[in-house]
Amino acid sequence: MPAVTDTEAGAGASVQSVDRALTILELLAREGDAGVTEIAAELGVHKSTAFRLLATLEAHRLVEQDGDRGRYRLGVGNLRLAGATTARLDLVTEARPVCRQLATDTGETVNITVRSETSALYLDQVAGSSALQSHNWVGQHIPLHATSNGKVLISELTEAELKLAVRELPRLTDRTVTKRAELRTQLEHIREVGYAVAVDELEDGLTAAAAPIRNAHGDIVASMSISGPTFRLNPERLERDVPLLTAAATEVSHRLGWGQRT
Repeated sequence: MPAVTDTEAGAGASVQSVDRALTILELLAREGDAGVTEIAAELGVHKSTAFRLLATLEAHRLVEQDGDRGRYRLGVGNLRLAGATTARLDLVTEARPVCRQLATDTGETVNITVRSETSALYLDQVAGSSALQSHNWVGQHIPLHATSNGKVLISELTEAELKLAVRELPRLTDRTVTKRAELRTQLEHIREVGYAVAVDELEDGLTAAAAPIRNAHGDIVASMSISGPTFRLNPERLERDVPLLTAAATEVSHRLGWGQRT
């Protein structure tokens, strides 16, 4: 029988800690509040171990302590996580029928993305009739500077926010933007025209166009894109399809409470 390595042992301990932390959250959700003694008993660990787990959860505002009784309850950090999840589910729900129609109208793959710190996170995808074996992007994190979706998502950030969101500009193809000055120029153009186009920047032979999705306050909260082979999404096709894309993204924005229908 092979010996357990230090790395494997450490990984096992980490998984156990995560499992115990989740058990604490489930206990507090069920009971409303609990003391350290109760929590330690539930976990089957010493009180000092329970204290360490609670301190970590408290640092992330996932639990908080009642100052008078010293008992623990769920913290406001859970509301932030739940709110983000609900907002994304609402976005996908509202966008899905519009994405289906856009995929039908253009024949191309339609994606919905949101910014996840330094990347574009793909939430949903609908394949068009022309996309026979479309790559499934859902759940993937893609560099912001090398995609039309990413550029839309960062197009209205302040300079300070942009530096935090795009810390590096790695070259993925010969067409990838690797200079900040060029990226700023592109973002200014995106703000002017209301959409972004990326040709062979993420992958050779892949072209995509994206438009912003706004919330009720007018903030860009997501992007919608069409993508396909560069030979098919040529300038003439983009000229035809980009207005359909921007109209679809605007429709989703209206569904999220932005602007007024005319």
